[in-house]
Amino acid sequence: GMQSHLQALLSLYKLFCPEQVTITLPGKMKTYFKNSEGPWKAAITAVRQRNQGTSPLSQAVFLGTSQPQSRKRKWNAQLVIPASSTNTNNLEEDREKNQVYLYSTNASLPVEQLRTFPQLLQNIHCLEFPSQMGSVLTNPLLLHYMNCVKDESIYLRLYYWMGQMLQEECTWCVVDNPYEEEFKSFLETVYKAECFLQEGFSACEEFLYKTLPLWDGFCCRSEVLKLVSWIPLTSFSDIKSYLYNPLAQLFFTSSIYFKCSVLESLKELLQNWLNCNVIQVDLQFSS
Repeated sequence: GMQSHLQALLSLYKLFCPEQVTITLPGKMKTYFKNSEGPWKAAITAVRQRNQGTSPLSQAVFLGTSQPQSRKRKWNAQLVIPASSTNTNNLEEDREKNQVYLYSTNASLPVEQLRTFPQLLQNIHCLEFPSQMGSVLTNPLLLHYMNCVKDESIYLRLYYWMGQMLQEECTWCVVDNPYEEEFKSFLETVYKAECFLQEGFSACEEFLYKTLPLWDGFCCRSEVLKLVSWIPLTSFSDIKSYLYNPLAQLFFTSSIYFKCSVLESLKELLQNWLNCNVIQVDLQFSS
């Protein structure tokens, strides 16, 4: 049967390998693995510091550039792309060899060595994606890769990671959360990635539908309304129940500024729907 500890274990598997777990798991359950990554993170940090001067992996790729380091979450300002499955010694040897080796069909290119768009084009068939999906959000080359390849497993991994982060860090759903500025920065990062991809994330859509009824219309107002503008086109009944009704309750009881902000967000939502529909019509016509 579906015992709680087995559900927790399956949810952990689904977070890292969602394609391997096909059953539906409950959204809320007791947390059994709060500090499971603590010893590993400490060991990785010690190795990175020891090899600071020689390893090519010591060049960190950050999720943000100006925010101070968070004390609690993976998506903080000092989020580093973890090393891929490639061995560090092999990376050193490859760097000393001819650069043509990186473009051979049998070689795999870890994201730590990806620097330019032409390099992405030449290695798109053998790119090793990072193990920590949050690092994708501010890397234009990896976002280009997502747009070109359309690998379902990549979107699934990003969906589960982002859904967990949004649920755990929502400042109006978590009591006494002192990290509102970090959450604002995270929402802004997600929005910029959506603008780059020209499509909304399904995890954001679910997050908005679940939390808008609880939203006060003030906390992270600008960031939330920006995310609303990228909700994908669905049935009118869903849009009315999950989007329009919660916004209407705030609309009629809020200031003129909030009303204008909501109208601007809905106007951008309509524009995004029209642009998406035009692209689909063009593709059908050309085919």
